[in-house]
Amino acid sequence: MQIEKRMEALGIQLPESYTAIANYVPVTRNGNILYLSGTGPSVGREAIYKGKLGRDISIEDGYQAARLSAMNVLTMLKQELGDLDQVDQILKMTGYINCTEDFTGQPSVLDGASDLFVDVFGERGKHARAAIGINALPMSLPVEIEVIVRCKE
Repeated sequence: MQIEKRMEALGIQLPESYTAIANYVPVTRNGNILYLSGTGPSVGREAIYKGKLGRDISIEDGYQAARLSAMNVLTMLKQELGDLDQVDQILKMTGYINCTEDFTGQPSVLDGASDLFVDVFGERGKHARAAIGINALPMSLPVEIEVIVRCKE
């Protein structure tokens, strides 16, 4: 439970649970590779952040929205693995940023999730990623992330 001790020291408290909001499962597994469904800055079915970057949401709030999205990823992993120490490496993250056509701060927004993964897992949290600007997300979410993780065998 070293990761959870680190999170406690950092003051990171995860949402209690994660449930899918439509007809999908939060995690699928192929051997020791986990594919996590897209998740945004919500608690339960309630969106905590809403709006479009470049119009309604500041980069700072977008960063916090991405961070909360990453906390949902950690909750999904804990539900699947039982113990976050079973995470071997965050391999890849794709971030979808709901933004205006002239917004170019997608990498800064997605750093909210990347920074959390590195804070929690150290070197095992460093990952490849893509930060993609799009014109809409479900529930008017400003950010959605999906992650691929390698767990220990």
